[in-house]
Amino acid sequence: MDHRPPHPSHRQVGGPRLPLLAVPFALIAAVTVVDVLAPPDVHLGPFLVAAPALTASFAGPRMTGFVGAVAVAAQVTVAVVRTTATDLNHTFQIIALVLISIFVTLFAHLREVHEKQLTQLRSVAEAAQEVVLRPLRDRMGPLRLASVYLAAEAEAQIGGDLYAATRTPHGTRLIVGDVRGKGLEAVGDAALVLGAFRAAAHQEADLPTLVAYLEAAVAADPDGADGADEPADDPGEAFTTAAVLDIPDREMTVRLISCGHPPPLLLRGGRVIPLEVDHPAPPLGLTRYVDTGFAPQSFSFEPGDMILLYTDGVIEARDAEGTFYPLPERAADWPGDGPDALLRHLCADLLAHSPGGSLGDDAAMVAIERVTGA
Repeated sequence: MDHRPPHPSHRQVGGPRLPLLAVPFALIAAVTVVDVLAPPDVHLGPFLVAAPALTASFAGPRMTGFVGAVAVAAQVTVAVVRTTATDLNHTFQIIALVLISIFVTLFAHLREVHEKQLTQLRSVAEAAQEVVLRPLRDRMGPLRLASVYLAAEAEAQIGGDLYAATRTPHGTRLIVGDVRGKGLEAVGDAALVLGAFRAAAHQEADLPTLVAYLEAAVAADPDGADGADEPADDPGEAFTTAAVLDIPDREMTVRLISCGHPPPLLLRGGRVIPLEVDHPAPPLGLTRYVDTGFAPQSFSFEPGDMILLYTDGVIEARDAEGTFYPLPERAADWPGDGPDALLRHLCADLLAHSPGGSLGDDAAMVAIERVTGA
């Protein structure tokens, strides 16, 4: 399944929508004809300003300026037909129309520049996502996988949610996490965690050592933030919740360390079982404040089972009445046709649950199915 978040298509920057162009020209024609035929004390010329103003809402500066010029020409025509172009009333109408046309043309130009900037930002975000949040392979050993990332904002292609998977000599290791905060800082922290995981996941012999390595990578520098001379404002503010899993190829089990992350869900025979660990660890970056270790807990994971990993953007999505998204109940309704089908079902249902199909926070999900025993 495509890991990139869906986002609405955008029209070509500055490209006019041809069907809409008929509206300002029809308005100019109608006002001109009616104004010429109207009684001497009725003047409809001021209505012509609506034509360039309307055009500026959907077209570029060239087309807006052209419509403004046509409106000015129409106003001059009316003045000549009714009285004279130098008539005081018509003169002020023409001057006002020229000034307003210039103003809305400038507005259309500024909007076009802004849209180009947004397009560039979207391209950079998509490139960053391909580097930071790489797509998972559909098949890893005895596992089938699918993943999805749903951005809360249409323009933001990536945020602080993260996931990754890597193969080891004995199985597959996965991580799903959520960096505290938003924006570029959260993206940088997510890249840090993912880089540390990819570097160590296939090297560290056991899961606690791997998580300890991730903790060391995330822990704030006591001398400053990111090596800067100035100390961090609050080192305790930087942390990442994460669930780290080790799934052996030849053992029907999954080993899990939860660092303050919502529990994965095990889907088995129509039942949804939260994989709650007895001794969860603090989020990565906070363990120095708590005297705790990283103790993995094992759960049965047999052929035909499905594990769903997710971030809190899923379970904290609210409907119009403020009700949280009931993920376990909705996952139980899944008809059972592989990880891709599960995520498609949940994505559609989650967006339908959220008002206007807009999430309040970024959300990521990973579905893992064991298809064979070895």
